[in-house]
Amino acid sequence: MQPLSAFNPSAHNIKFIFTDVDDTLTENGKLSPESYSALWRLRDSGFKIIPVTGGSAGLGHMIVRQWPVDAVIAESGALVYYMDDSQLKTFIHPSVADGKSMEKLNSVYDSIKKEFPLIRKAKDQFSRLYDLAIDYNEDYPRLGYETAVKIKGLCETLGAEAMISSIHVNIWFGDYCKKRMVELFAREHYGLTVDELKEKAIYCGDSPNDEPMFELLPLSFAVANILNFKNELTHEPAYYAPSRCGRGFVEIAEKLLGC
Repeated sequence: MQPLSAFNPSAHNIKFIFTDVDDTLTENGKLSPESYSALWRLRDSGFKIIPVTGGSAGLGHMIVRQWPVDAVIAESGALVYYMDDSQLKTFIHPSVADGKSMEKLNSVYDSIKKEFPLIRKAKDQFSRLYDLAIDYNEDYPRLGYETAVKIKGLCETLGAEAMISSIHVNIWFGDYCKKRMVELFAREHYGLTVDELKEKAIYCGDSPNDEPMFELLPLSFAVANILNFKNELTHEPAYYAPSRCGRGFVEIAEKLLGC
C-alpha cells in the first residue's frame, strides 16, 4: 500500500471509477460540496462513475437519479440501477435468493439478537430488498468493530453471507458480492472482460468489505481511514490518500484530473 503521491495516472488508460459510498464519498453520513463537485468534474472529464455500496436499494435508486453517475451497485452486489435512454433500469444478480430471502434473514436476525441483545437493524432496512443490515457503528450506541466481527462469524455459521462495512454488518443469501457483481455488470453492460476491467477501472474504498475489490483491481485506492483496518486486511489497496473520508476521495479525484 503506497501513498497516493506515488500514483502516476498518465501511465494508465482509466475510463471507469467504481467507488464505495459511506465514509469514502461521505463523512459523518454527509456528502460534502467538495465530494459532490469532484464527482461532477470526473463525469465532465469523461469518466464513468459507478458507486458500489452495501447501502439499500432505496439509496441506490436516489443516487442513480440525482448524482452524476453511470450506474449504482447496491446491497453489496445484489442489484444494479442504471439509466438507459433516460429510463431507469434494474439488473439483478442471478444468484439472488428467492422471495423467501427476507423471511430467512429475519430468522438470522432473531438468532443474532439472542446472542447480542443490543443489536438493531439499520434504519434504512425498510428500503432494502435482498439483505439485512445490522447497525454497529452508524447510530448510538456504538457496538464496536469486535462485536461486528463476532456477528459476521455467527451469520456464517447460520449459512448466510456477511461483510463488515464502516457502519453496518451486511447479511444476505446468494452467491454474490461487490466483486462478482462488478465483474458481471461490466461484462453484460459494458462488454468488458476481467482483463479489460483491470486495465481500465479503478476502485476507491475505506473498509474491510471493500477488500474483494482491492483484490480484483490492481489500481485500487482507499481514503486514509483504511489505516484503521490495516491489520484486518489480506488484500490491501494499491494506494491510499492522505485524508479521511470524502476529503480523501477529493484528493484521489484531483490526482486523476491532474490537478
